[in-house]
Amino acid sequence: MAPILCTPTSQLSSESNAAQTLHLLQRCSNMEELRQIHGQMLKTGLVLDAIPASKLLAFCASPNSGSLAYARTVFDRIFRPNTFMWNTMIRGYSNSKEPEEALLLYHHMLYHSVPHNAYTFPFLLKACSSMSASEETQQIHAHIIKMGFGSEIYTTNSLLNVYSKSGDIKSARLLFDQVDQRDTVSWNSMIDGYTKCGEIEMAYEIFNHMPERNIISWTSMISGCVGAGKPKEALNLFHRMQTAGIKLDNVALVSTLQACADLGVLDQGKWIHAYIKKHEIEIDPILGCVLIDMYAKCGDLEEAIEVFRKMEERGVSVWTAMISGYAIHGRGREALEWFMKMQTAGVEPNQMTFTGILTACSHAGLVHEAKLLFESMERIHGFKPSIEHYGCMVDLLGRAGLLKEAEELIENMPVKPNAAIWGALLNACHIHGNLELGKQIGKILVQVDPGHGGRYIHLASIHAAAGEWNQAARVRRQMKEQGVSKLPGSSVISVNGTAHEFLAGDESHLQIKEIDHMLEQIVERLREEGYKPKLGDLLLDLEDKDKETAIHHHSEKLAVTFGLISTKPGMTIRIVKNLRVCEDCHTVIKLISKVYAREILMRDRTRFHLFKDGNCTCGDYW
Repeated sequence: MAPILCTPTSQLSSESNAAQTLHLLQRCSNMEELRQIHGQMLKTGLVLDAIPASKLLAFCASPNSGSLAYARTVFDRIFRPNTFMWNTMIRGYSNSKEPEEALLLYHHMLYHSVPHNAYTFPFLLKACSSMSASEETQQIHAHIIKMGFGSEIYTTNSLLNVYSKSGDIKSARLLFDQVDQRDTVSWNSMIDGYTKCGEIEMAYEIFNHMPERNIISWTSMISGCVGAGKPKEALNLFHRMQTAGIKLDNVALVSTLQACADLGVLDQGKWIHAYIKKHEIEIDPILGCVLIDMYAKCGDLEEAIEVFRKMEERGVSVWTAMISGYAIHGRGREALEWFMKMQTAGVEPNQMTFTGILTACSHAGLVHEAKLLFESMERIHGFKPSIEHYGCMVDLLGRAGLLKEAEELIENMPVKPNAAIWGALLNACHIHGNLELGKQIGKILVQVDPGHGGRYIHLASIHAAAGEWNQAARVRRQMKEQGVSKLPGSSVISVNGTAHEFLAGDESHLQIKEIDHMLEQIVERLREEGYKPKLGDLLLDLEDKDKETAIHHHSEKLAVTFGLISTKPGMTIRIVKNLRVCEDCHTVIKLISKVYAREILMRDRTRFHLFKDGNCTCGDYW
């Protein structure tokens, strides 16, 4: 009969302790419990056992419930930590506010000749990504190749990710082209890298060649197009995404709503909102903000208020979105009321909030109120005004005709004025006819922002208004010699869910003959109302007759005309323009709203204009 093998009682006790400790570690939920378990491990000697010690360390290094400082104390007292333990600490630091410690640990790991594995490098590369450490990334890349992990897809993807996020798209593409086995993560990293660099065409190339796309592929492209100022392309991708049967997530919805806001396509934005309701998608603060912003920028401020009221969590960003919405609609008094409601609700304004409320004051001419708010930023709320806030104040003072005060504010600013600030003052000089100051500011602005065509045009206009035609021509010639072009005026109108874009002098629209014919009728009808084109200093190289033809084909006039022939009588016409509406177009659209009994809602570069019965809500103050 074979003998019975018995396990010594001490060994059974040891194994029992180890099993019990591992069970406790698995159920542990906070550091207080962990310290008690650690104390027991020290008493029983289990702290010297690699498996329980590794579990203990992994909990400590967790970013959710652990303590990295405690983990480091435990780690430093372990004799000869194994690879898992080193990786645990490197991962902990790569997820912390001290990613450089991950690289220092790796240096010690090399010094002690600790073996690496496939998990070591992704954590290190994440630390490099957090630090934007391009040189260290290159060095780690060399180690990856040297140690034979170059074919590991997880490691390769981590490299692609860090190169793309750091802006080193050339290194990313070189690596991508060398990889034999690419998965969806590899392709997505390249798309993300190209969109972040603004190379949308290259991102499209990668996207179109992908063997398989997931939700991240689509959302990266959509958000990339929005970020690159291509909202039409973003909406086209969104429609393709739906056709492909991809289920929408919050990121896709947020980016597409931003595209709707940029284009002012209310119908598309409403459809997305209906989709959110139908699928019972939670409207978190981010989604809520973009919904409010979309409705405000598409001209439906009442619906923006409705979204706000239904939100359970209303942080500072949500309140700021509402205040900014009132600002672009020129409803300054109401924006101030919301600003007070916000503080009554116990929500402290941030710098973005002040940009919104100061803009609201600027568009409504609330000089006294803006001055009090500006002064309160540091005195009450504890942060110094940024250059954006100074820009709001210069714009406010300039619009109100307080040019000397605006100039003094610029001179006493603690930061160097940028092109936006000089541009605000130059615009005020033009509006209020201070041509001498305008010429001085215009010259400064061309020097500060020599690649912006609008700066040259503005200065030329100032000279022309002063009757200095030779100087105006010289500025235009300088612009041409520098190879600088003016951003063309563009107006978008949405009809039956389709966005139609018009450029100044555009002849490409399929209905252009019908539009031109209607435009001629409109001009004749308006002349009967006493309309005379405001040619002023426009297009100095043209005769008056040609000037009239050119000014009648501004993009907003083409869009309004198309709206009249494409929509039913009485329907509101909604237009979004990329530049500030000119004085003549503003006058013409006011008259059209009266003669043709239409409400016309236009959003230009700075604010909304609601034209009705021959008047505009801006009160000709824009």
